[in-house]
Amino acid sequence: MSELIHFNQNTFVETVGAGGVVVVDFWATWCGPCRMIAPAIERLAEEFAGQATVGKVDVDQEGELAAAYGIMSIPCVIVFKDGQEFRRLVGAQPYSNFADLVRSALE
Repeated sequence: MSELIHFNQNTFVETVGAGGVVVVDFWATWCGPCRMIAPAIERLAEEFAGQATVGKVDVDQEGELAAAYGIMSIPCVIVFKDGQEFRRLVGAQPYSNFADLVRSALE
């Protein structure tokens, strides 16, 4: 079982820059839809353990990081592949949408 990483500026840059597939959930504690998708993000970390790194960025604590990626609406889940943004999903989505996105990045 893999744990979610709670990224800060340094761990984000190190992890995404290391390559591979990295799933990042930009969220905030006050965001209802963010809380709705939290179980799906945790499930991604478990299902794709060893294949992808899954983590979260609290936009209130890491505002510069959110701004750097143009986060205008949350939740916003960005999948990075080999250090570059692969694709993003904005808003509450079913688990299958997130899982399909990760699978496509792993191909």
